[in-house]
Amino acid sequence: MPPDDMEVIRESVTVVHLAELAESGFGNLVKAVIDLDQGIMAIGGEMHADEEATLLGLGSNQTDLWGINLYPAQYGQADWIEFDSMINIRPRQGNRSRGVEDSTAQEKIVAVVGRLVRS
Repeated sequence: MPPDDMEVIRESVTVVHLAELAESGFGNLVKAVIDLDQGIMAIGGEMHADEEATLLGLGSNQTDLWGINLYPAQYGQADWIEFDSMINIRPRQGNRSRGVEDSTAQEKIVAVVGRLVRS
């Protein structure tokens, strides 16, 4: 079970809800961790590592998890998803930066977010 401030999104979430989370947290962004295999995401954590731990506790595999930031006010624009998280640094998977270097992984992340977030 995720902590009270975190949510695991399996079906959908509205941009309005993301904006509310952003306002009560970081102001303009919501941290999220995407599970590419299960097509779900954790949101609302203070750190990507907290969301990652929640998904791992629910059976996710480390190699499928990627940290991103969502900017609800920019929803629909190309830059509303930011591929930036400390959990993305994985030399063993060929990812040596905080970004998501694999364009295929980026495309999958965009597809999962696109399916889970609605206006």
